[in-house]
Amino acid sequence: MRIGIDLGGTKTEGVVIDDASQVLARRRVPTPPDDYEAALQTICGLVADLEAEVGARNLPVGAGTPGARSRLTGRMKNCNSTCLNDRPLLEDLEARLGPRVRIANDADCLALSEATDGAAAGAHGVFAAILGTGVGGGVCIGGRLLEGPNAIAGEWGHNALPWPRPEWGEVPGPLGWDGRHGTIEVWCCGGGIAADHQRVHSESLRSEQIAERARNGDAAAEATLARWEDRLARAFASVINLLDPDVIVVGGGLSRLERLYENVPRLWGDWVFSDRVATRLVPARYGDASGVRGAAWLWESERALTMP
Repeated sequence: MRIGIDLGGTKTEGVVIDDASQVLARRRVPTPPDDYEAALQTICGLVADLEAEVGARNLPVGAGTPGARSRLTGRMKNCNSTCLNDRPLLEDLEARLGPRVRIANDADCLALSEATDGAAAGAHGVFAAILGTGVGGGVCIGGRLLEGPNAIAGEWGHNALPWPRPEWGEVPGPLGWDGRHGTIEVWCCGGGIAADHQRVHSESLRSEQIAERARNGDAAAEATLARWEDRLARAFASVINLLDPDVIVVGGGLSRLERLYENVPRLWGDWVFSDRVATRLVPARYGDASGVRGAAWLWESERALTMP
């Protein structure tokens, strides 16, 4: 048995998984907002509760985080939950739980989960994209995570939105939390959909409300989602041009918008440098639980990340 923890922006989830991929216990609690110490307590509390539920102690723990551990300093970087940045998360968890913890970026955990026994099982090249509060990415090759020497493999969300459309106001584009204008994340996350709708249609709605209105035939909401799908197609086309993956798996809250799996592949051929595009675009098999499963799989020795 091993424990997986997914430290998200709004919720923190924990599971216990056995060698047969069966979930033996699951718990989900709100993530404390902007409070590092409270986040540590939340993770440790989940570990204790899960172990009590399955009647075990000192199980290995894998944690998915909204950022990465710097190879230079050992501290967290690039977290959109900014209270984690420049914090020694791994060391602080080990101080409380012992040397049984591994951590990885949440998008890496999504990629590992889906490449192991999810929607991309058996595929050689897998790109996993998180579309939700933020935009992240992870890469698996031959069932193993590609981490990279800078621990940022797959971080496509902080690249500029490719082939920008000035007529849509995409130049220079909105300012993101990372201090950059016009990134894929600032345009394609849930908040980006809402902000684009506000700019163009002068109406303040959440992305879920926009999706619901589009389903009910609202023309403004439909136009907003069509712009989002066009941007997503361009963003994925840049990934295909670089990695040429067999499968792109989508997780996060926006992965539930079923229309994107038909509309985006119909559009991305305009930017992919090929006469045809064989890459498949699919939703994560385990939905928003995929990241927490991938965190648990960090302890699968043949797939584990090598961390300094």
